[in-house]
Amino acid sequence: MANSNNGETLKAIYVDNAATTAVSENALSAMLPFFRENFGNPSAIHNAGLEAKKALEAARTAVAKAIGAFSSEIYFTCGGTESDNWALRGICASKSKKGRHIISTEIEHKAVLNTLAALQEQDFQVTLLKPDGCGVIAPEALKNAIRPDTILISIMLANNVVGTIQPIERLAEIAKERQIIFHTDAVQAVGHIPIDVRKLSVDLLSLSAHNFHGPKGVGALYSKVPLVPAGYMTGGGQERGHRSGTEHVPGIVGLGAAIKEAAENMPAHTKYLVALRDRLIGEIAKIPQSRLTGHPTDRLPGHASFVFEGIEHSVYLINSLNEKGIYASSGSACSAASTDAPHVLTAMGLDTRLAHNSLRITLSADNTQDEIDRICRQISSIIPELRNRKTRKRTKEIVSSVFDNY
Repeated sequence: MANSNNGETLKAIYVDNAATTAVSENALSAMLPFFRENFGNPSAIHNAGLEAKKALEAARTAVAKAIGAFSSEIYFTCGGTESDNWALRGICASKSKKGRHIISTEIEHKAVLNTLAALQEQDFQVTLLKPDGCGVIAPEALKNAIRPDTILISIMLANNVVGTIQPIERLAEIAKERQIIFHTDAVQAVGHIPIDVRKLSVDLLSLSAHNFHGPKGVGALYSKVPLVPAGYMTGGGQERGHRSGTEHVPGIVGLGAAIKEAAENMPAHTKYLVALRDRLIGEIAKIPQSRLTGHPTDRLPGHASFVFEGIEHSVYLINSLNEKGIYASSGSACSAASTDAPHVLTAMGLDTRLAHNSLRITLSADNTQDEIDRICRQISSIIPELRNRKTRKRTKEIVSSVFDNY
């Protein structure tokens, strides 16, 4: 809750849905029985185990249906980071005799970039493609980067910082023409835009439940039949022998319920969110020296991102909004505590100074037009205050310098 100027208590506004989403009522209701009533181990052969196994496989079917896959191509994980790691490390382990070259981009999530850095320490070579000013990877750039020893290409479907949607179908087709395995981190995209893995021609796809109103701590990896990356967790042989460890049944059930709900509501939610997003973008555009980042149209429905000239650092903007009961961010939640400029923005060509002044607002269907209007009013008020604060600070520094040198 936050207090208005007249003392009225206002409801907090959550607009950091790219970082995580609230678990939907439907997903929560589906999960609850599997904590206490139907708590059997899905590997057990008695009725309690079989009941859990049935629920697990129903969730697998729901995930497969939502992305146009076969159930046999879905493997459950603890989230997007594990799915990315499994895909990258597993393919490199399986295909290292064929080659040791990987292509990715400078704007990937740290789950991919840091995994690639670790693979480089194992003598794999990595080429990172640079995006254009809108955050788009050009197909021609991918073509030019391919080498005879390229074994894997990993390019995210939609960017978490600026919301840009990549031309994955064309990029994956280039990989297919050269018989190179293609992985996409679709954590930000699944549940928000239509996805058909057959149409996209991707071999591997990562997703995470908490980004589409499912629970945290559970995700999935799509792996095209008969391709399965080498497993790296040994034990009881769960997930058809490829990913050992007792499955998180309540979380998996919640994932299944959430992705089914997201797919069913997608047409209506997309129309609603695009309208809210465009209203927000239009109002923020009225603020002098503000700039939309990412592609102007090929972006996620509820994603809006900006930079502002003349403020010291986005942390002051985020904190000011927080004091007003508006919960937004400057970029990836994984890097929220970092003082570094978002790497996605600098890769897109923004200078470090401006990249430090970023704001990301990511909406859900729970947000309202009144909330958008309140957000716009507050930002329009806060930005001039922050610019004045910077001006006052700079004037003080100049005056102090003059007297120090007198």
